[in-house]
Amino acid sequence: MRVLGVDPGLTRCGVGVVDGVPGRPLTMVGVGVVRTPADAELSRRLLAVEAGIEEWLDTHRPEYVAIERVFSQHNVRTVMGTAQASAVAMLCAARRGLPVALHTPSEVKAAVTGSGRADKAQVGAMVTRLLRLAEPPKPADAADALALAICHIWRAPTKNRLQEAHERARSTARAAPPVRKVVR
Repeated sequence: MRVLGVDPGLTRCGVGVVDGVPGRPLTMVGVGVVRTPADAELSRRLLAVEAGIEEWLDTHRPEYVAIERVFSQHNVRTVMGTAQASAVAMLCAARRGLPVALHTPSEVKAAVTGSGRADKAQVGAMVTRLLRLAEPPKPADAADALALAICHIWRAPTKNRLQEAHERARSTARAAPPVRKVVR
C-alpha cells in the first residue's frame, strides 16, 4: 500500500509518501514540504499548495491519501489556513478518485509512539526509527506527514474491516423479513 501523508498548512504543508503493509518493514518513498510565502494573497497560496500536492501525486502515484484532521486551535487564522490547505489536499485526491482518510493528531501520535500526547521530537524520533532513516526529517511538518502515512498503513485495514462489518449488518437487516409477533 502506498500512502501520501499530508500535514496541512498554508506556510508549510508537509508531504510524505510511505510504502508498506501492517506487520512488515515500511519504506519511505519521499518526504518534503510545500511552502508558500506568508505575504502572498490567500488565493495564490492555495494555488501553490494545490500545485505542490498535484506534483507529489503525479510523481509518487499513491493509492491512498491520509490528511491530518483539523482541530480547534486558539488562533482562528491558523486553523482557517490549515482547514483551507486540508480542503485543497482533499480536492486533489478526489479529482483522481483516491480514497482520503482523516486522522486526528492524537491518533497519529498514538499509532507511531504509543502515546496520543507525544511531542514533536518523539514523533520525529519514532518516524526515523520506523523508516530506518539516518536522521529525523526536517522540518517537523515533513515528519508529521510521514507519521500520517504510517498511521494510515497500520490503521486502515482495521477501519476497513469495521466499515465492511457495519455495511454487512445494514444489508442483512434490510434483507431480513420483518419479525411479526404472533398473538394467540
